[in-house]
Amino acid sequence: MTAATTQHEHDLSHLLRSPDFQDWRREVTALGGCAAPIHLTGSSRIQDRATGAVLAERDGEILAPCGNRRASVCPACSDRYASDAYHLIRSGIAGGKGVPDTAAQHPRVFITLTAPSFGPVHTRRVTTRGLVAPCGCGDKHHPDDPRIGCALDPDTHDYIGAVLWQAHAGKLWNRFAIRLRRIIAHMLGVKVREFRDHARLSYAKVAEYQRRGLVHFHAVVRLDGPDGPTTPAPAGITAEALHAAIQDAARSVSLLVDRPDGTPLPLGWGRQVDIRPITSTTAAALEEDDGEITDSALAAYVAKYATKGTGKSEATDRPIRDIAHLRHLDLTPHHRRLIETAWELGGHEQYEELNLRRWAHMLGFRGHFLTKSRNYSTTFGAIRGERRTYRLGETLAALDTPAEPGSVLVVNDWHVVQFGHRNEAEREIALGIAERRREQRRTRTERNAR
Repeated sequence: MTAATTQHEHDLSHLLRSPDFQDWRREVTALGGCAAPIHLTGSSRIQDRATGAVLAERDGEILAPCGNRRASVCPACSDRYASDAYHLIRSGIAGGKGVPDTAAQHPRVFITLTAPSFGPVHTRRVTTRGLVAPCGCGDKHHPDDPRIGCALDPDTHDYIGAVLWQAHAGKLWNRFAIRLRRIIAHMLGVKVREFRDHARLSYAKVAEYQRRGLVHFHAVVRLDGPDGPTTPAPAGITAEALHAAIQDAARSVSLLVDRPDGTPLPLGWGRQVDIRPITSTTAAALEEDDGEITDSALAAYVAKYATKGTGKSEATDRPIRDIAHLRHLDLTPHHRRLIETAWELGGHEQYEELNLRRWAHMLGFRGHFLTKSRNYSTTFGAIRGERRTYRLGETLAALDTPAEPGSVLVVNDWHVVQFGHRNEAEREIALGIAERRREQRRTRTERNAR
Protein backbone atom coordinates (compact mmCIF):
# COMPACT_ATOMS: atom_id res chain seq x y z
CA MET A 1 0.00 0.00 0.00
CA THR A 2 1.45 3.34 -1.08
CA ALA A 3 1.58 6.52 0.99
CA ALA A 4 -0.85 8.18 -1.45
CA THR A 5 -3.37 5.36 -0.98
CA THR A 6 -3.04 5.57 2.80
CA GLN A 7 -3.57 9.35 2.74
CA HIS A 8 -6.61 8.98 0.46
CA GLU A 9 -8.20 6.40 2.77
CA HIS A 10 -7.47 8.64 5.76
CA ASP A 11 -9.07 11.66 4.02
CA LEU A 12 -12.10 9.62 3.02
CA SER A 13 -12.59 8.25 6.54
CA HIS A 14 -12.17 11.69 8.08
CA LEU A 15 -14.69 13.22 5.63
CA LEU A 16 -17.35 10.58 6.27
CA ARG A 17 -16.96 10.93 10.05
CA SER A 18 -16.96 14.72 9.99
CA PRO A 19 -19.98 16.36 11.72
CA ASP A 20 -20.23 18.74 8.72
CA PHE A 21 -20.32 15.93 6.16
CA GLN A 22 -24.10 15.98 5.57
CA ASP A 23 -24.12 19.77 5.10
CA TRP A 24 -21.20 19.51 2.69
CA ARG A 25 -22.88 16.67 0.81
CA ARG A 26 -26.12 18.67 0.45
CA GLU A 27 -24.18 21.60 -1.02
CA VAL A 28 -22.31 19.40 -3.49
CA THR A 29 -25.53 17.60 -4.44
CA ALA A 30 -27.18 20.98 -5.10
CA LEU A 31 -24.34 21.64 -7.56
CA GLY A 32 -24.99 18.31 -9.27
CA GLY A 33 -21.68 16.89 -8.04
CA CYS A 34 -19.36 19.58 -9.44
CA ALA A 35 -15.82 18.18 -9.72
CA ALA A 36 -14.08 21.51 -9.09
CA PRO A 37 -16.36 23.88 -7.12
CA ILE A 38 -15.45 27.45 -6.29
CA HIS A 39 -15.31 28.20 -2.55
CA LEU A 40 -16.77 31.62 -1.74
CA THR A 41 -17.04 33.59 1.45
CA GLY A 42 -19.25 36.61 2.10
CA SER A 43 -22.95 37.30 2.30
CA SER A 44 -26.17 37.51 0.32
CA ARG A 45 -29.54 39.03 1.06
CA ILE A 46 -32.94 39.24 -0.58
CA GLN A 47 -34.81 42.50 -0.04
CA ASP A 48 -38.09 43.99 -1.18
CA ARG A 49 -37.53 46.46 -4.03
CA ALA A 50 -40.29 48.83 -2.85
CA THR A 51 -39.65 48.93 0.89
CA GLY A 52 -36.07 47.76 1.19
CA ALA A 53 -37.12 45.24 3.84
CA VAL A 54 -34.76 42.27 4.11
CA LEU A 55 -36.67 39.06 3.44
CA ALA A 56 -33.76 36.64 3.83
CA GLU A 57 -30.00 36.78 4.27
CA ARG A 58 -27.10 34.40 4.47
CA ASP A 59 -23.41 34.68 5.28
CA GLY A 60 -20.44 32.41 5.69
CA GLU A 61 -18.94 30.08 3.10
CA ILE A 62 -20.73 28.54 0.09
CA LEU A 63 -19.82 26.48 -2.95
CA ALA A 64 -20.47 27.59 -6.54
CA PRO A 65 -20.17 25.40 -9.67
CA CYS A 66 -17.01 25.72 -11.75
CA GLY A 67 -19.05 26.01 -14.95
CA ASN A 68 -16.50 24.17 -17.12
CA ARG A 69 -18.15 22.87 -20.31
CA ARG A 70 -15.70 19.99 -20.87
CA ALA A 71 -16.87 16.58 -19.70
CA SER A 72 -13.24 15.57 -19.12
CA VAL A 73 -12.89 18.36 -16.53
CA CYS A 74 -16.31 18.38 -14.81
CA PRO A 75 -19.05 15.92 -15.83
CA ALA A 76 -21.72 17.77 -13.79
CA CYS A 77 -21.13 21.24 -15.24
CA SER A 78 -20.69 19.86 -18.74
CA ASP A 79 -24.10 18.16 -18.43
CA ARG A 80 -25.65 21.50 -17.48
CA TYR A 81 -23.87 23.21 -20.40
CA ALA A 82 -25.06 20.49 -22.79
CA SER A 83 -28.63 20.93 -21.54
CA ASP A 84 -28.45 24.68 -22.15
CA ALA A 85 -26.90 24.08 -25.58
CA TYR A 86 -29.71 21.65 -26.41
CA HIS A 87 -32.40 24.23 -25.66
CA LEU A 88 -30.48 26.94 -27.52
CA ILE A 89 -30.12 24.76 -30.63
CA ARG A 90 -33.61 23.25 -30.55
CA SER A 91 -35.44 26.56 -30.07
CA GLY A 92 -33.81 27.79 -33.27
CA ILE A 93 -34.97 24.67 -35.13
CA ALA A 94 -38.47 24.08 -33.78
CA GLY A 95 -39.38 27.32 -31.98
CA GLY A 96 -39.66 28.25 -28.33
CA LYS A 97 -37.83 30.61 -25.95
CA GLY A 98 -38.79 33.64 -28.02
CA VAL A 99 -38.58 31.94 -31.42
CA PRO A 100 -42.03 31.40 -33.03
CA ASP A 101 -43.08 27.88 -34.01
CA THR A 102 -43.44 29.09 -37.61
CA ALA A 103 -39.62 29.20 -37.85
CA ALA A 104 -39.82 25.42 -38.33
CA GLN A 105 -41.38 26.10 -41.74
CA HIS A 106 -38.38 28.10 -42.95
CA PRO A 107 -35.71 26.46 -45.14
CA ARG A 108 -33.39 24.62 -42.72
CA VAL A 109 -30.41 22.36 -43.31
CA PHE A 110 -27.73 20.68 -41.22
CA ILE A 111 -24.23 21.02 -42.64
CA THR A 112 -20.78 19.67 -41.81
CA LEU A 113 -17.68 21.46 -43.08
CA THR A 114 -14.36 19.66 -42.64
CA ALA A 115 -10.68 20.54 -42.71
CA PRO A 116 -8.61 19.75 -45.82
CA SER A 117 -5.89 17.11 -45.83
CA PHE A 118 -2.40 18.04 -44.73
CA GLY A 119 -1.05 14.56 -45.31
CA PRO A 120 -2.29 10.94 -45.10
CA VAL A 121 -3.22 9.63 -41.66
CA HIS A 122 -4.00 6.24 -40.17
CA THR A 123 -7.66 5.42 -40.81
CA ARG A 124 -10.17 2.70 -40.09
CA ARG A 125 -12.63 2.18 -42.93
CA VAL A 126 -15.37 -0.45 -42.91
CA THR A 127 -16.54 -1.72 -46.30
CA THR A 128 -20.18 -2.21 -47.32
CA ARG A 129 -19.71 -5.91 -46.52
CA GLY A 130 -18.81 -5.04 -42.93
CA LEU A 131 -15.12 -5.84 -43.31
CA VAL A 132 -12.32 -3.58 -42.07
CA ALA A 133 -10.24 -2.34 -44.99
CA PRO A 134 -6.46 -2.16 -44.58
CA CYS A 135 -5.02 1.24 -43.68
CA GLY A 136 -2.28 2.84 -45.74
CA CYS A 137 0.17 1.34 -43.26
CA GLY A 138 -1.13 -2.14 -44.11
CA ASP A 139 -2.78 -2.81 -40.74
CA LYS A 140 -6.49 -3.22 -40.01
CA HIS A 141 -6.93 -0.89 -37.07
CA HIS A 142 -9.08 -1.58 -34.03
CA PRO A 143 -11.54 1.29 -33.26
CA ASP A 144 -9.53 2.20 -30.14
CA ASP A 145 -6.14 2.09 -31.84
CA PRO A 146 -4.38 5.34 -30.77
CA ARG A 147 -2.69 5.51 -34.18
CA ILE A 148 -5.98 6.38 -35.92
CA GLY A 149 -5.82 10.01 -37.02
CA CYS A 150 -2.03 10.19 -36.62
CA ALA A 151 0.21 10.98 -39.58
CA LEU A 152 1.38 8.03 -41.65
CA ASP A 153 4.65 9.86 -42.29
CA PRO A 154 5.32 12.57 -39.66
CA ASP A 155 8.38 13.79 -41.61
CA THR A 156 6.29 14.83 -44.63
CA HIS A 157 3.06 15.78 -42.85
CA ASP A 158 2.28 19.51 -43.15
CA TYR A 159 1.99 20.38 -39.45
CA ILE A 160 2.56 24.09 -40.12
CA GLY A 161 -0.30 24.16 -42.64
CA ALA A 162 -2.55 22.24 -40.25
CA VAL A 163 -1.97 24.63 -37.34
CA LEU A 164 -2.37 27.73 -39.52
CA TRP A 165 -5.62 26.34 -40.94
CA GLN A 166 -6.84 25.63 -37.43
CA ALA A 167 -5.95 29.14 -36.26
CA HIS A 168 -7.91 30.66 -39.16
CA ALA A 169 -10.91 28.27 -39.09
CA GLY A 170 -13.16 30.88 -37.45
CA LYS A 171 -12.24 33.51 -40.04
CA LEU A 172 -12.83 30.98 -42.80
CA TRP A 173 -16.34 30.36 -41.44
CA ASN A 174 -17.02 34.10 -41.43
CA ARG A 175 -16.01 34.32 -45.09
CA PHE A 176 -18.20 31.32 -45.85
CA ALA A 177 -21.20 33.04 -44.23
CA ILE A 178 -20.54 36.26 -46.18
CA ARG A 179 -20.22 34.33 -49.43
CA LEU A 180 -23.42 32.42 -48.70
CA ARG A 181 -25.35 35.66 -48.20
CA ARG A 182 -24.03 36.99 -51.52
CA ILE A 183 -25.10 33.84 -53.34
CA ILE A 184 -28.61 33.97 -51.85
CA ALA A 185 -28.85 37.67 -52.70
CA HIS A 186 -28.01 36.77 -56.32
CA MET A 187 -30.71 34.09 -56.26
CA LEU A 188 -33.20 36.69 -55.04
CA GLY A 189 -32.11 39.10 -57.72
CA VAL A 190 -31.16 41.83 -55.22
CA LYS A 191 -27.94 43.68 -54.44
CA VAL A 192 -25.81 42.35 -51.60
CA ARG A 193 -26.26 45.55 -49.59
CA GLU A 194 -30.04 45.07 -49.88
CA PHE A 195 -29.96 41.47 -48.61
CA ARG A 196 -31.12 42.40 -45.08
CA ASP A 197 -34.21 44.06 -46.56
CA HIS A 198 -35.29 40.69 -47.97
CA ALA A 199 -33.81 37.90 -45.80
CA ARG A 200 -31.65 36.99 -42.80
CA LEU A 201 -29.24 34.07 -42.60
CA SER A 202 -29.41 32.48 -39.14
CA TYR A 203 -27.15 29.71 -37.89
CA ALA A 204 -25.73 27.94 -34.86
CA LYS A 205 -22.49 26.01 -35.22
CA VAL A 206 -20.39 23.80 -32.99
CA ALA A 207 -16.77 22.74 -33.47
CA GLU A 208 -15.78 19.10 -33.08
CA TYR A 209 -12.25 17.76 -33.05
CA GLN A 210 -11.54 14.92 -35.45
CA ARG A 211 -9.10 12.26 -34.36
CA ARG A 212 -6.41 13.84 -36.54
CA GLY A 213 -6.59 16.88 -34.24
CA LEU A 214 -8.37 19.30 -36.59
CA VAL A 215 -11.85 20.68 -36.07
CA HIS A 216 -14.80 20.42 -38.35
CA PHE A 217 -17.99 22.42 -37.96
CA HIS A 218 -21.51 21.10 -37.53
CA ALA A 219 -24.06 23.84 -38.17
CA VAL A 220 -27.80 24.37 -38.34
CA VAL A 221 -28.50 26.95 -41.06
CA ARG A 222 -31.93 28.60 -41.38
CA LEU A 223 -33.15 31.24 -43.82
CA ASP A 224 -35.52 33.84 -42.35
CA GLY A 225 -37.38 36.89 -43.56
CA PRO A 226 -36.02 40.45 -43.12
CA ASP A 227 -37.06 40.64 -39.45
CA GLY A 228 -35.62 37.28 -38.50
CA PRO A 229 -37.55 34.17 -37.39
CA THR A 230 -40.80 36.12 -36.96
CA THR A 231 -41.08 36.68 -40.72
CA PRO A 232 -41.28 34.01 -43.45
CA ALA A 233 -38.33 33.35 -45.71
CA PRO A 234 -38.50 34.94 -49.17
CA ALA A 235 -40.45 32.96 -51.75
CA GLY A 236 -38.38 30.90 -54.14
CA ILE A 237 -35.60 29.97 -51.71
CA THR A 238 -36.37 26.39 -50.69
CA ALA A 239 -34.28 23.97 -48.65
CA GLU A 240 -33.01 22.59 -51.99
CA ALA A 241 -31.97 26.07 -53.14
CA LEU A 242 -30.26 26.68 -49.77
CA HIS A 243 -28.48 23.33 -50.22
CA ALA A 244 -27.10 24.42 -53.60
CA ALA A 245 -26.02 27.83 -52.25
CA ILE A 246 -24.11 26.21 -49.38
CA GLN A 247 -22.31 23.85 -51.76
CA ASP A 248 -21.28 26.79 -53.93
CA ALA A 249 -20.11 28.88 -50.97
CA ALA A 250 -18.13 26.04 -49.39
CA ARG A 251 -16.29 25.27 -52.63
CA SER A 252 -15.50 28.85 -53.59
CA VAL A 253 -14.48 30.49 -50.32
CA SER A 254 -10.77 30.69 -49.48
CA LEU A 255 -8.25 32.57 -47.39
CA LEU A 256 -4.60 33.28 -48.21
CA VAL A 257 -1.94 33.41 -45.47
CA ASP A 258 1.83 33.17 -45.43
CA ARG A 259 4.00 30.37 -44.14
CA PRO A 260 6.95 31.32 -41.90
CA ASP A 261 9.21 31.47 -44.99
CA GLY A 262 6.80 33.78 -46.82
CA THR A 263 5.37 31.11 -49.12
CA PRO A 264 1.63 31.71 -49.74
CA LEU A 265 -0.70 29.14 -48.17
CA PRO A 266 -4.28 29.04 -49.51
CA LEU A 267 -6.80 27.84 -46.89
CA GLY A 268 -10.19 26.38 -47.65
CA TRP A 269 -12.62 23.68 -46.61
CA GLY A 270 -12.07 19.98 -47.14
CA ARG A 271 -13.66 18.14 -50.05
CA GLN A 272 -16.25 16.50 -47.78
CA VAL A 273 -19.22 18.87 -47.38
CA ASP A 274 -22.28 17.14 -45.90
CA ILE A 275 -25.64 18.92 -46.23
CA ARG A 276 -28.93 17.37 -45.10
CA PRO A 277 -32.46 18.72 -44.70
CA ILE A 278 -34.11 18.98 -41.27
CA THR A 279 -37.63 17.72 -40.68
CA SER A 280 -40.07 18.67 -37.93
CA THR A 281 -40.72 15.12 -36.73
CA THR A 282 -39.86 14.29 -33.13
CA ALA A 283 -38.61 10.78 -33.80
CA ALA A 284 -35.84 9.58 -31.55
CA ALA A 285 -33.45 8.57 -34.32
CA LEU A 286 -30.98 11.18 -35.54
CA GLU A 287 -31.29 10.12 -39.13
CA GLU A 288 -34.35 8.85 -40.97
CA ASP A 289 -34.10 6.26 -43.74
CA ASP A 290 -34.31 9.02 -46.35
CA GLY A 291 -31.40 10.97 -44.81
CA GLU A 292 -33.52 13.66 -43.19
CA ILE A 293 -32.68 14.77 -39.67
CA THR A 294 -35.11 15.31 -36.82
CA ASP A 295 -35.40 18.39 -34.59
CA SER A 296 -34.97 16.87 -31.13
CA ALA A 297 -32.25 14.37 -31.99
CA LEU A 298 -30.27 16.96 -33.95
CA ALA A 299 -30.28 19.38 -31.01
CA ALA A 300 -29.03 16.61 -28.70
CA TYR A 301 -26.41 15.58 -31.27
CA VAL A 302 -25.00 19.10 -31.62
CA ALA A 303 -25.13 19.76 -27.86
CA LYS A 304 -23.07 16.63 -27.23
CA TYR A 305 -20.14 18.03 -29.19
CA ALA A 306 -20.28 21.31 -27.25
CA THR A 307 -18.95 19.49 -24.15
CA LYS A 308 -16.13 17.56 -25.78
CA GLY A 309 -12.47 18.37 -25.41
CA THR A 310 -9.83 17.85 -28.05
CA GLY A 311 -10.40 14.13 -28.49
CA LYS A 312 -7.13 12.27 -28.16
CA SER A 313 -5.51 15.33 -26.62
CA GLU A 314 -7.92 15.71 -23.73
CA ALA A 315 -4.95 15.87 -21.37
CA THR A 316 -4.41 19.41 -22.73
CA ASP A 317 -7.79 20.80 -21.74
CA ARG A 318 -5.92 23.40 -19.72
CA PRO A 319 -3.49 25.99 -21.17
CA ILE A 320 0.20 25.16 -21.43
CA ARG A 321 2.41 27.65 -19.61
CA ASP A 322 5.72 26.05 -20.57
CA ILE A 323 6.41 23.79 -23.54
CA ALA A 324 8.56 21.62 -21.24
CA HIS A 325 5.31 20.50 -19.57
CA LEU A 326 4.52 18.39 -22.65
CA ARG A 327 6.80 15.64 -21.43
CA HIS A 328 4.41 15.06 -18.52
CA LEU A 329 1.28 14.69 -20.70
CA ASP A 330 -0.04 11.46 -22.15
CA LEU A 331 -0.24 12.43 -25.83
CA THR A 332 0.22 10.69 -29.15
CA PRO A 333 3.33 11.82 -31.06
CA HIS A 334 1.01 13.38 -33.66
CA HIS A 335 -0.87 15.60 -31.22
CA ARG A 336 2.36 16.43 -29.42
CA ARG A 337 3.78 17.61 -32.76
CA LEU A 338 0.73 19.82 -33.39
CA ILE A 339 1.15 21.48 -29.98
CA GLU A 340 4.88 21.94 -30.53
CA THR A 341 4.21 23.49 -33.95
CA ALA A 342 1.63 25.88 -32.51
CA TRP A 343 4.06 26.87 -29.76
CA GLU A 344 6.90 27.41 -32.24
CA LEU A 345 4.74 29.49 -34.62
CA GLY A 346 3.55 31.50 -31.64
CA GLY A 347 7.12 32.75 -31.25
CA HIS A 348 7.12 34.30 -34.74
CA GLU A 349 6.36 38.02 -34.89
CA GLN A 350 4.26 37.57 -38.07
CA TYR A 351 1.78 35.38 -36.14
CA GLU A 352 1.67 37.53 -33.01
CA GLU A 353 -2.01 38.45 -33.47
CA LEU A 354 -2.94 34.75 -33.57
CA ASN A 355 -1.69 34.29 -29.98
CA LEU A 356 -0.85 30.68 -30.79
CA ARG A 357 1.01 29.89 -27.58
CA ARG A 358 -2.11 30.72 -25.60
CA TRP A 359 -4.07 28.28 -27.77
CA ALA A 360 -1.41 25.60 -28.21
CA HIS A 361 -3.34 23.29 -25.86
CA MET A 362 -6.26 23.54 -28.32
CA LEU A 363 -3.94 22.63 -31.20
CA GLY A 364 -4.16 26.18 -32.51
CA PHE A 365 -7.96 26.46 -32.63
CA ARG A 366 -8.87 29.89 -31.25
CA GLY A 367 -12.64 30.00 -31.66
CA HIS A 368 -15.57 29.27 -29.37
CA PHE A 369 -16.97 25.77 -29.53
CA LEU A 370 -20.56 26.93 -29.93
CA THR A 371 -21.48 30.17 -31.68
CA LYS A 372 -24.63 31.47 -33.28
CA SER A 373 -25.91 34.40 -35.28
CA ARG A 374 -27.86 37.08 -33.41
CA ASN A 375 -31.32 36.09 -34.70
CA TYR A 376 -30.94 32.30 -34.53
CA SER A 377 -32.47 31.78 -31.07
CA THR A 378 -32.08 32.63 -27.40
CA THR A 379 -28.74 33.04 -25.61
CA PHE A 380 -26.90 31.14 -22.89
CA GLY A 381 -27.26 34.23 -20.70
CA ALA A 382 -31.04 34.25 -21.11
CA ILE A 383 -31.28 30.52 -20.33
CA ARG A 384 -29.17 30.92 -17.19
CA GLY A 385 -31.25 33.94 -16.21
CA GLU A 386 -34.41 31.82 -16.44
CA ARG A 387 -32.80 29.23 -14.19
CA ARG A 388 -31.81 31.86 -11.60
CA THR A 389 -35.31 33.30 -11.65
CA TYR A 390 -36.82 29.84 -11.15
CA ARG A 391 -34.55 29.12 -8.19
CA LEU A 392 -35.30 32.52 -6.69
CA GLY A 393 -39.00 31.70 -6.96
CA GLU A 394 -38.39 28.44 -5.09
CA THR A 395 -36.54 30.35 -2.36
CA LEU A 396 -39.36 32.88 -2.00
CA ALA A 397 -41.94 30.08 -1.87
CA ALA A 398 -39.97 28.42 0.94
CA LEU A 399 -40.01 31.72 2.84
CA ASP A 400 -43.81 31.69 2.64
CA THR A 401 -43.83 35.24 1.26
CA PRO A 402 -46.18 36.58 -1.42
CA ALA A 403 -43.27 38.32 -3.15
CA GLU A 404 -42.56 37.51 -6.79
CA PRO A 405 -39.02 37.27 -8.23
CA GLY A 406 -39.48 40.56 -10.08
CA SER A 407 -40.40 42.44 -6.89
CA VAL A 408 -37.23 41.61 -4.97
CA LEU A 409 -33.57 42.54 -5.21
CA VAL A 410 -30.76 40.04 -4.59
CA VAL A 411 -27.57 41.64 -3.23
CA ASN A 412 -24.48 39.40 -3.34
CA ASP A 413 -21.09 40.11 -1.79
CA TRP A 414 -18.98 36.98 -2.28
CA HIS A 415 -15.21 36.58 -2.57
CA VAL A 416 -13.22 33.62 -3.87
CA VAL A 417 -11.35 31.61 -1.26
CA GLN A 418 -10.35 28.43 -3.07
CA PHE A 419 -10.82 26.56 -6.33
CA GLY A 420 -11.58 22.84 -6.37
CA HIS A 421 -12.14 20.26 -3.67
CA ARG A 422 -9.82 20.12 -0.69
CA ASN A 423 -8.66 16.58 -1.47
CA GLU A 424 -9.29 13.58 -3.72
CA ALA A 425 -11.73 12.09 -1.20
CA GLU A 426 -14.12 15.01 -1.66
CA ARG A 427 -13.70 14.91 -5.43
CA GLU A 428 -14.37 11.16 -5.52
CA ILE A 429 -17.67 11.54 -3.65
CA ALA A 430 -18.66 14.50 -5.84
CA LEU A 431 -18.03 12.48 -9.02
CA GLY A 432 -20.13 9.67 -7.57
CA ILE A 433 -23.00 12.12 -6.98
CA ALA A 434 -22.69 13.39 -10.57
CA GLU A 435 -22.73 9.87 -12.00
CA ARG A 436 -25.74 8.90 -9.89
CA ARG A 437 -27.68 11.94 -11.10
CA ARG A 438 -26.73 11.16 -14.69
CA GLU A 439 -27.97 7.60 -14.29
CA GLN A 440 -31.24 8.87 -12.80
CA ARG A 441 -31.76 11.16 -15.80
CA ARG A 442 -30.99 8.30 -18.16
CA THR A 443 -33.53 6.08 -16.40
CA ARG A 444 -36.22 8.79 -16.56
CA THR A 445 -35.55 9.33 -20.25
CA GLU A 446 -35.83 5.64 -21.03
CA ARG A 447 -39.03 5.38 -18.97
CA ASN A 448 -40.62 8.35 -20.76
CA ALA A 449 -39.66 6.92 -24.16
CA ARG A 450 -41.66 3.73 -23.56
